[in-house]
Amino acid sequence: MTEIAGITRAGTGFEDVSWNILGQVYHPKQSTEDCFSFVANSPPGTFVPPHIHPTQDEYILMLEGEWKLILDGQTHFAKPGDLVRMPRGIMHGYFNESGAPARAFFWVTPARKLHDLFRAIHNVPDPAEVIRLSALHEVDFLPPPG
Repeated sequence: MTEIAGITRAGTGFEDVSWNILGQVYHPKQSTEDCFSFVANSPPGTFVPPHIHPTQDEYILMLEGEWKLILDGQTHFAKPGDLVRMPRGIMHGYFNESGAPARAFFWVTPARKLHDLFRAIHNVPDPAEVIRLSALHEVDFLPPPG
């Protein structure tokens, strides 16, 4: 995909696309071969378990709320205005344990297969199937500890 000039409006996704991924709503904002960006709306109690992007660097700019993050085995907390940096190959996951909604802007570079993954897992209710599809799109979820 090549970049297209324009504005992706607040609360919407590029070309009016939104994805429901295990209880979170994602709005893609932009997608090219070089970069993919999206906003994640995270209700209380939702999370993305630890995983690795072996082929992408990922960034999160917290817009509202608070997430607990696991980055390379260490626990951190991100609040509005904080930028989380996750180089490729670094294990990471996030958890909304705050009791309030959270919202964040993500971007990954290069885009690789992430946009296709989100399309594939939209409305898939089974976490095991999400994990299986993720592995086919260069995202490797880690087994639960213990």
